[in-house]
Amino acid sequence: MTTRRSLLLAGLAASAAAAQTPPPTGKRVAGLPQPTETIDLWPKGAPGMPRTPLVETVNERSTDPQLTDRAVFGITRPRMAVFRPARPNGAALLVTPGGGYKWVVVDKEGYEIARLLCARGFTVFVLFYRLPGEGWAAGPDVALSDAQRAIRVIRHRARDFGIDPERVGVMGFSAGGHVCTDLIARFATPTYAPVDAADALSPRPMIGAPIYPVVSMTAPHAHPSSRTLLIGADADAAREAAHSPDRNVTAQAPPCFIVHAEDDDVVPVENALLFRAALKARGVAVETHLFAHGGHGFGLRKAIGKPVAAWPELFLSWAATTGFA
Repeated sequence: MTTRRSLLLAGLAASAAAAQTPPPTGKRVAGLPQPTETIDLWPKGAPGMPRTPLVETVNERSTDPQLTDRAVFGITRPRMAVFRPARPNGAALLVTPGGGYKWVVVDKEGYEIARLLCARGFTVFVLFYRLPGEGWAAGPDVALSDAQRAIRVIRHRARDFGIDPERVGVMGFSAGGHVCTDLIARFATPTYAPVDAADALSPRPMIGAPIYPVVSMTAPHAHPSSRTLLIGADADAAREAAHSPDRNVTAQAPPCFIVHAEDDDVVPVENALLFRAALKARGVAVETHLFAHGGHGFGLRKAIGKPVAAWPELFLSWAATTGFA
């Protein structure tokens, strides 16, 4: 028999089950909308917890009261911050921000690009992934595990967001570009034990968009600190190869859109060129835009007034040709 009390208890249970970890907090600026919806990736907690407890910490790196530049580390509850458009176009994009595998930036390569794409009709999921240097059992595969799981969860919940489960792509910046290219190259590589029905779905993105990505783990093109945090300072040649996406791409990789600045003094442009060459060698469609000036980490805010500011429109035009947008 259904009673008012049983309905109330059922509602409370459903609310508890639906409760998700809030997005990273920190300084807020009026006029910049913040996400209010998140999705935890692992319903029973992320696998392979470090022996040393982590404390999620948000650093605010901006001294401008009208600008936020947050970075988060110690992530134990990997999750996606959701940006829902007013009029969904049916496509979803997983965004993997950079941070040199030291942390995950929140604003510059996360929320800012999410707001722009959301305004164009895309449902955007900003991924706060676990960091490989923080002691997780999966080691250098930990961020890839989160990216694989994220694509599967988005597909599993496609109806909730009014998206086509086939039209799920990935865009990543800097070290997040390594997460992105690693997913493009090794989406089919098992990196964790299945946990629910979502894991029966494919983690292959429909398209990939690495933006000034970290790719190679081999000198002289490797980004030194990302390499150290990912595979260790003393990693041998076999370990370098295993975690250099350009050396693991298959013919099943999705079409890609690559952007890099030739004057990047942090992540050499050769990273983008190596990944492009690997895709071309395997017959995978790739569009590449190299800009003479832009430096590293231009995102949106540092691209203003430069030719590199055109990259989002170039991406949108390209995405339309693939059937994604």
